[in-house]
Amino acid sequence: MPTIRVEMFEGRTEDQKREYAKALTEITTKILGGSPESVDILFYELPARHWATGGELWSDKQK
Repeated sequence: MPTIRVEMFEGRTEDQKREYAKALTEITTKILGGSPESVDILFYELPARHWATGGELWSDKQK
């Protein structure tokens, strides 16, 4: 089964990540089959200063 990599800005709560992991697991098993125990989800939290879109750091956009 899949390993799902989630990259996002830092700052989400443990409860938000827990709820998101549950929802991702449910939809993954619904569509792809398999058991919830076979779905891995990895959260990578980055500060806005480490992420750029269109050549501009997100930390600069937030000012």
